[in-house]
Amino acid sequence: MRFGGVFGVVLLMLLLGCHGNGPSRNSPESGLFHERIEVEGTPRRYALYLPKNPRNEPLALVISLHGGGVTIEDMTGESGYRSPYRVWMEIAEREGVAILFPEGLDGAYGTPTWNDCRGDSLVSSTADDVAFIERLITEVSARVSVDPGRIYASGTSNGGMMALRLGIERPRLFAAVAAVAAAMPARSECPAPYEPLSVLFMNGTADTHMPYDGGTVSDPPKPEYGTVLSTDDSVAIFTRLDATAAQPVRYRFADLDPDDGGIVTRFVYGQGIGGTEVVLYRVEGGGHSAPSIRERYSALFERYFGKQNHDIEMAEEVWSFFKRHRR
Repeated sequence: MRFGGVFGVVLLMLLLGCHGNGPSRNSPESGLFHERIEVEGTPRRYALYLPKNPRNEPLALVISLHGGGVTIEDMTGESGYRSPYRVWMEIAEREGVAILFPEGLDGAYGTPTWNDCRGDSLVSSTADDVAFIERLITEVSARVSVDPGRIYASGTSNGGMMALRLGIERPRLFAAVAAVAAAMPARSECPAPYEPLSVLFMNGTADTHMPYDGGTVSDPPKPEYGTVLSTDDSVAIFTRLDATAAQPVRYRFADLDPDDGGIVTRFVYGQGIGGTEVVLYRVEGGGHSAPSIRERYSALFERYFGKQNHDIEMAEEVWSFFKRHRR
C-alpha cells in the first residue's frame, strides 16, 4: 500500500499476519487464473477470478489495483498473508462479478508500481498503464461476457491513485472508481478531470504515509515520492466536476471494534450530473491500510503503517457503491 518498495520486502516478510491458502483453480470456466500478456514488447502479469456460477447475463468487471510494492499473490492471499482484497473473490461468487488483479511494473525499488499521475514522483514505473488496463479489459471481454456499462476500478495507495487516473483519462470506460488511502496528486502530469464521474475515497485521518491533509508522501516524508492534495481538496475536485449537492448525507458506522483507534463516517454528495455521486469514508484514527473486519493486519504492520479500522469491510463498501452506477 506504500510506494515503490518501502511497502515491499519489509512489509511482506515482517508486517502482515499469515493466512490460509488462496483459492485454487476449479475448472477451465471458473476460479482464479494467473496469466501473462505482452504489451508494447513488455511481458505483464495479471490474475483473473471468474465466479463458479455466473448469472445468465454479462458480468460486471472490477479491477483491483495493488499498492506500491505489492504483488498479485499478496492481493489474492496466495502469499499466505492477510489481505482485505481476498473479499473481492467472495463478492464475485455472490454477485456474479469478474475480478481482475493486474500487476504493475517495477519502480525505482525493484517492486511493482503504477504510473499514477504524480509528476513529482521519482519512484514509480513510467509504463503506459492506462494502455495496459485497456488491453486487459479487451482480453477479459474476449474470454467472458462483460457488461461494458459495469466496469469499475478500485485501488489502494499507489493503486488508488492509478484508479483515479483511469477514471480521469477514460471516463466513458469506467462507471465508477474507488481510491483507498489515496488522493489526487498535487503536481499532476495528467489532464484535469473533464467529464462527470462517480468517485469514492476511503482515507484514514492518521495516515502518515498518504497524509490526510495533503503534502509529501511517505513516512518520513520523502520528496522523491511526490506530493498529494488533501483528502478534502481531492473530494472537492469531483463534487465540483459532478455538480453534486453542496451538503453531504452523513452516516456514522457502528464502532464494532473499540480497540482499532477510531470510527468511520460516510459522507455522500449525491444528485450529480447524470446520477453521479462522490462518497467519502472518513476513517478517524485510521492509518495507511484498507479497513477490514475479517482480514486483520498484524500489530507489527500497524506499528509501521498505523491502525487498521475493523468497523467496515472495504471491498463490501466499495461494491455497494459500484452497484449503484452504470455507464
